[in-house]
Amino acid sequence: VFPSLAKAQASVANEVYQELGQPSIFLFCPTEYCSSLCSPSPSQSCYLLTIGQELLPEISVIWTGPKVVSQELSAELLEEVEGVLQRRPIIWDNLYANDYDCRRVFLGPYTGRAPGLMPRLCGLLLNPNCELQANFIPIHTLGSWFRSELRSCAHPDRTGTCHSATGSSEHPQEGSYSPQEALELALHDWVAEIQRQTLEPGG
Repeated sequence: VFPSLAKAQASVANEVYQELGQPSIFLFCPTEYCSSLCSPSPSQSCYLLTIGQELLPEISVIWTGPKVVSQELSAELLEEVEGVLQRRPIIWDNLYANDYDCRRVFLGPYTGRAPGLMPRLCGLLLNPNCELQANFIPIHTLGSWFRSELRSCAHPDRTGTCHSATGSSEHPQEGSYSPQEALELALHDWVAEIQRQTLEPGG
């Protein structure tokens, strides 16, 4: 019936979206959802080009970055993905996901995400550790990163571009996101939360 997998998926997704009354949030996860799955690259992938052309523009597309679990996200990559999909992607961030190896738990701060990404995103989902309590630091530091991004976008230039202060993790500029500072703040709040819970009946 369909000449390609991409056309089939886009057709079904469009029909479901319309049947549901065109909801304000409707997410589509493509078969090629990161750069390493694209052949030969995101911008030259026939699959992604078809998805970008055929999928209704109101439908959001999920993207995980260069890899399934991406250590870094850059504005340049997101710009390339936006061009081929003809929409800003929603990042499905697997930085902390440990469902593929439950012997490990990831407790470090949210890091490896370049400043100024927010204008390139339609949204961001954080895939957490499977262990509920272990997600305090990931979610807390994600909040610090998000607030930093909001501050950098508070006064965009005429083109709508956000300007984030840049700096290293060891020597961040004022107003920029520092993973180390975010981690220290998260640890402070986590200890306070643990102490509060121990004082509760049955804690």
